[in-house]
Amino acid sequence: EVQLVQSGGGSVQAGGSLRLSCAASGFTSDDYAIGWFRQAPGKEREGVSGISVADGNAYYADSVRGRFTIVSDNAKNTVYLQMDSLKPEDTAVYYCAAESNFLSPYGSDWREWMRYDYWGRGTQVTVSS
Repeated sequence: EVQLVQSGGGSVQAGGSLRLSCAASGFTSDDYAIGWFRQAPGKEREGVSGISVADGNAYYADSVRGRFTIVSDNAKNTVYLQMDSLKPEDTAVYYCAAESNFLSPYGSDWREWMRYDYWGRGTQVTVSS
């Protein structure tokens, strides 16, 4: 059974940094991808970043490119989202999600939440001005 355990998050002032972790278990190989999504009150779920664990290819939404970094520690089966230069508009509940079916190339639509089969429980990130 695949499980995703999230950690990290919290509150920080604008300009600060936080790191989110997503520990995956239950996969039999590295042939899966992890995406990070966020949802603020009253807003739609937004794909923030994604990574193909096997080859390390990373993807970012325009809103976070240059500020967020996604990395995979394959030895620990953990994906990290390093968030720097945080802004109040980054405030949201952040979720990690995993998919391993790859019915379509991951890079083409990594932001489509429906392609992910497994989800973490979410963690709150609050950025104050």
